[in-house]
Amino acid sequence: MTLIRIPQIWSASENQITAETLYWNRRRFIKTLIGAGIGASILPLAGCDSSNSAVGKSASQTALEASLDLPKITNLTQNPAFTKVQRPITEEKLAGQYNNFYEYGGTKKIWLNAQKLPTENWKVEVTGLVNNPQTYDIDELKQKFPLEERVYRFRCVEAWSMVLPWIGFPMKKLIEAVEPTSKAKYVRFTSFYDPEITTGPGFHIGSLPWPYQEGLRIEEMANELAFFAVGIYGHDLPKQHGAPLRMVIPWKYGFKGAKSIVKIEFLDSQPATYWNTIDSREYDFEANVNPNKPHPRWSQATEKFISKGPGLSWDIKETLAYNGYGEYVGHLYS
Repeated sequence: MTLIRIPQIWSASENQITAETLYWNRRRFIKTLIGAGIGASILPLAGCDSSNSAVGKSASQTALEASLDLPKITNLTQNPAFTKVQRPITEEKLAGQYNNFYEYGGTKKIWLNAQKLPTENWKVEVTGLVNNPQTYDIDELKQKFPLEERVYRFRCVEAWSMVLPWIGFPMKKLIEAVEPTSKAKYVRFTSFYDPEITTGPGFHIGSLPWPYQEGLRIEEMANELAFFAVGIYGHDLPKQHGAPLRMVIPWKYGFKGAKSIVKIEFLDSQPATYWNTIDSREYDFEANVNPNKPHPRWSQATEKFISKGPGLSWDIKETLAYNGYGEYVGHLYS
C-alpha cells in the first residue's frame, strides 16, 4: 500500500511556529489550520498507521490494543430498532486509531495523546433551567439509566464515515430525571478541558474557544435517536472516543458530538459552540447531514466509508439526508 503523507503545520517545533500576533489572525488560522488539517485529513487515510510515527509500528499497535482493552459492559440490552444499517460495522482497531479530538491535536493520530485524559472520579454536572439539578459520577449514570447497544452510522463533516456499535442511554432519560422548566429551549454540553493536559503538541490554545462546547435545541435532545455513549464494541468507552461520556447525534455531523462531557446546562437561548464560533459559514449550529448542501470547500454528496483492514481503506458511498435517519428527525426541521 502506498503511504500518502501531508506535512501538518502543528508538527513543527516550537521555535518554528509563527509569532502569535500573526498566527492568531482569524482568517489565516482558519485557512492554515482547518485547510491543511481537516480539509486534507481524508487524503492520508492509508498512512495513519505509519511505521515512521513517534513510536514504532509494533509498539504503536501494542499501545492501541491496550487503549481498547477495557472492562466489558454486561448489564445492557440490544435495541432491536437500531441493529442494522445496511453497512458493516467498522473494525474496532480502525475506529480506535482514526479520530478527531482537537484537545489532543489536529491530526487523526490523536489516540495516543488522548491517553493523557484523566477519567478517574469523573463528575457530570446537570444544571441550568431545571427543577432537579444533579451531579452524577459516571458509575451513577451507568446504574441509574438502563444501558443499551445501538448500531449507528457516523458521518463526519470531513466527508468520511463509519458504522459504530455504541453503548449508552437515550438523552431523553436524563431530561426526564432533571425536569427542565418551560423556559428551557436549548442545552449546552461542555467537554473536559485543562490546558496543561489537553492541548496537543504544537496546537496552541491562543484565542480558540476552549473548552469545547456543543449545543442542541431541547426537542433535538429529546428525540429518540439522541444518545449518551458510555461504551463501544461491548466495553467501556476508550479515551480517544471521548471517555467516559460523549454525545452521539447520528443525524448530525460528527463535530456535534461533544466528548468527555463534564457539564450539561439547560438554557433559554442558543449557546455559542466551538466550530460555529470559529467559522459559522463552514460549521453551522444545526449541522444536519445534508448531501445537497456542500461544505464551502468540498462536496457532501458522497463520503469515504471506513469499514475494514488491513490498513485504513474506504469505499465511496452516497451520503443520505440526515445520514439516513430522516424518518426519526425530519419533522424537527420541516
